[in-house]
Amino acid sequence: MSKTLTEVAQELKDANKKVQLIYAFNGTGKTRLSREFKQRVLERNDDEEASDTPVLTRSKILYYSAFTEDLFYWDNDLALDAEPRLRIQPNSFTNWLLGVLRDLGQDGNIVRYFQHYTSDKLTPHFSEDLSEVTFSLERGNDERSGNLKISKGEESNFIWSIFYTLLDQVISTRNVPEPEDRETREFDQLEYVFIDDPVSSLDENHLIELAVNLAGLIKTSPSDLKFVITTHSPLFYNVLHNELGLSKGGKREGCYLLGRLDDGSFDLGVKYGDSNKSFSYHLHLRQTLEQAIAAGEVQRYHFTLLRNLYEKTASFLGYPQWSGLLPDNKQAYLNRIMQFTSHSTLSNESVTEPTPQEKQTVKLLLDHLLANYGYWQQEEEAPDF
Repeated sequence: MSKTLTEVAQELKDANKKVQLIYAFNGTGKTRLSREFKQRVLERNDDEEASDTPVLTRSKILYYSAFTEDLFYWDNDLALDAEPRLRIQPNSFTNWLLGVLRDLGQDGNIVRYFQHYTSDKLTPHFSEDLSEVTFSLERGNDERSGNLKISKGEESNFIWSIFYTLLDQVISTRNVPEPEDRETREFDQLEYVFIDDPVSSLDENHLIELAVNLAGLIKTSPSDLKFVITTHSPLFYNVLHNELGLSKGGKREGCYLLGRLDDGSFDLGVKYGDSNKSFSYHLHLRQTLEQAIAAGEVQRYHFTLLRNLYEKTASFLGYPQWSGLLPDNKQAYLNRIMQFTSHSTLSNESVTEPTPQEKQTVKLLLDHLLANYGYWQQEEEAPDF
């Protein structure tokens, strides 16, 4: 059923899950969803007492998204092109964020995280009030380069390093059971963390490591702190899904595919298993074929889809030819049928209804592929998380 983005955000909030993991293509609306979710979190419930004091965003929810990155901008010293520096837009959030990290002595951890994902030679230098940052290359001695303007990818890594440092501090602080024993009370009321795509600039090795580290933090976080994570990266989705044990047994929700429909509304579909098991392209082909077979509506183009599915499976398994997956006793005949129906050039053939035998061939070949080449089967039970 189609929903507005506000309704999607409310559904996520009402689910009351420890972790909710959402895959969506770029441009679908993940960043806007983070804003809508924030608004739902800040709305007072009917049973909450009215107050003239506004609810501060940071007291209830922390979120990382494109809006977070917009708080950082370059002063490039265009006149001399000599002293580029990354400035941090002053507002209530950044003032609070930098103040907390400064008071807790976390600037060194920001540098450490950043260098881990970039280079141990590329070094950020905070101003005394943490309102701006310059970058230089350390040469291994007492010398260093002048100020550098880092790449967009490195900039994104740096901003994520700040957020990750804050998140690490939040969790370690909240894990102290008695509030009066915590080194700060700034995080006592925090309920949600919303993270939107922190991986756009990472190579696969660092992406996997980031996902593993983030999952480790989440697993050590207090039970009353909830996470919503959105991404366009199947790999990031898969690693988080597996590290957090989010396999589905058919009963619980928590993993989704967010889609935007033609009329501008949205669909939040529940998914079971990681992306390879729930929404990759080869599964779309499989589902399309299964639906056509079940409805008795197999057309000639379904042979093309079937061949595509065989090709993808053969490529993954290392077969030199997709025909190597066909049933041995009928391989020559079935290969001829598939070649004819998927590569036909005669106009009268392209519009002719497939014969019952040809329709049965689609079912036979799909059944053969699913039965013999390791397609994942739904598990009966899901682990706790």
